[in-house]
Amino acid sequence: MSNVHTFHIPVMGTGFSIDTPIKVARYGISSVISLVDDCLIEEMRKHYCKVTGEEYIPITKYEEDYRARRITAYLDLVHRIVQKQFKELQASAFEFGSEITKYFKLLPDHSPLKKLYFKMLATKDPIKKQELQETLRNSIKPGDINVNIMTKLDRANFSTDGKELSPEYSDALAALRGYAKSTLESAIVFSAGINRRLYSYVEEFKDFYADATGFIKKRIIIKVSDFRSSIIQGKFFAKKGLWVSEYRIESGLNCGGHAFATDGYLMGPILEEFRNKKEELISTLHNIYNEALKLKNKLPFSKPHEVKVTAQGGIGTVNEDRFLQDNYNVDGTGWATPFLLVPEVTNVDSDTLQKLVAAGEDDVYVSDVSPLGIPFLNLRDSSSDLERDNRIKNGRPGSACPKSYLVSNTEFTQLPICTASRQYQKLKLEELDKLNLDRKIYQKRFNEIVEKSCICHDLGEGAIINNHLTNGHKHFAAVCPGPNIAYFSKISTLENMVDHIYGRISLLNSTYRPNMFIKELKMYVEYFVKEVQKCLPEPNEKQKKYFTEFKNNLLEGIEYYKTVFPKMVLETLEYRSKMLEESQKLKTQLEDFINEYSHLFPSTITSLQSASV
Repeated sequence: MSNVHTFHIPVMGTGFSIDTPIKVARYGISSVISLVDDCLIEEMRKHYCKVTGEEYIPITKYEEDYRARRITAYLDLVHRIVQKQFKELQASAFEFGSEITKYFKLLPDHSPLKKLYFKMLATKDPIKKQELQETLRNSIKPGDINVNIMTKLDRANFSTDGKELSPEYSDALAALRGYAKSTLESAIVFSAGINRRLYSYVEEFKDFYADATGFIKKRIIIKVSDFRSSIIQGKFFAKKGLWVSEYRIESGLNCGGHAFATDGYLMGPILEEFRNKKEELISTLHNIYNEALKLKNKLPFSKPHEVKVTAQGGIGTVNEDRFLQDNYNVDGTGWATPFLLVPEVTNVDSDTLQKLVAAGEDDVYVSDVSPLGIPFLNLRDSSSDLERDNRIKNGRPGSACPKSYLVSNTEFTQLPICTASRQYQKLKLEELDKLNLDRKIYQKRFNEIVEKSCICHDLGEGAIINNHLTNGHKHFAAVCPGPNIAYFSKISTLENMVDHIYGRISLLNSTYRPNMFIKELKMYVEYFVKEVQKCLPEPNEKQKKYFTEFKNNLLEGIEYYKTVFPKMVLETLEYRSKMLEESQKLKTQLEDFINEYSHLFPSTITSLQSASV
């Protein structure tokens, strides 16, 4: 399970990282493919069959189990391509510009493999040099071709005659089956919270179980935003004799795509809890796991399997990366948004790429465009948003809903439809027109309805445009970067971005960049204010309780950072002082807001006063 690199490339949208393993895996870099869009996956399989000369046999939507079969076929193709690339890399000469030289050049400087590589370069004896080269060839490996299932996207599916299919044909379960039947030895990342039906279905596939030696062909990774979630989900799998190999901690707000905000828990305190309780977590799960194995007539393991804890969301400098590894003992980090500016790694169309290059701090915002009703990090004026606004202007709001992965609403129909669809928005606006509301209130409601965008389709459009799969049709791409994009303004190469991650160069622009913890804290304070204001003039008791807990967690997090920021010795004294100053400013802003609405939260005044003492 050990990786040659200390970072991985997380899943990005539905299409940005759809073929990233083909571009980076041969260099030992692991990345993640989204399994949401089987239509896009089939298009990409057709494309790469043409590129590689393999025969392409279409899997149409009229065939039995087409979604799972499309996914299996594409993943197997990607696997074959990467294996071929890697064998060619292994066999290439140790000379300037060769693939194997690039492999070692990309490695972190502290890597034992890289040190051995430099030893080989310095060796004068040709026989010893040849021996070292063979050792190096046999010591390298490709990065993992991992996949992601967003557990909340689990649409039921129907037969051609309109009958609902059995649960194993739902979107998430079919995607899992597609991965499970593939030839990959890698990991599946479950994100967006627990899906009991999906998690139970994992039991059906032998590749997710450890063999007698402890090897797990298909590992389980859970993306979490707090420690409690890791315990709950880890136990769920352990009770089934399944081991979670990695807990991937992601910032609730300082990330790209959908933002799953915690109840005010900040990333620093969450990482602290994982560091302090990791061994306890492993021990607890190991006991439950072994009991479950016995019930399944399988042999228990005397020692727990390896468990990794990694972190991602807003990391932008080598100092931040090292602090996460040194202070919190994380086993690796995830870098996503900066790679949107690396065309040889991700699928971003040229128009969107230029907008990302020019993006400032105000161009990425937490929006309500997602039909799921979950906050979504969005880039202003993407071609998808401009086309949505154009449809509104022309009196035809809403999308044609070509793929329907995010259908969930049954207000007007027996079968679920998407709130971004033309059908839903037409019906909802007709209902709104009958209410005879005040003009300002009407406009607010109108905007809330038509704001929803067809992200399940448009997030994959960059891959369609970049790979010339448009078939003459016009396509409008959406993009969901994290706030970090504001501090990167150059189109980059893979080599330069890896050098940035490892501190060999800097790709940051001249814009002042707050520390990742400060950026997240600021986003949480803004989110808290926005959520409270939504409930004015009078939140109910449940909301008051939630806001009080949220506020208390934020204040505790700020106090925690007062002890942590001085430990960031890789940063300058001036920068550390600035961080303390910024956190205090945000604390004051938070307290001022709570005091302004103290009549709504009388119980919070004492807490605030005591926290300020």
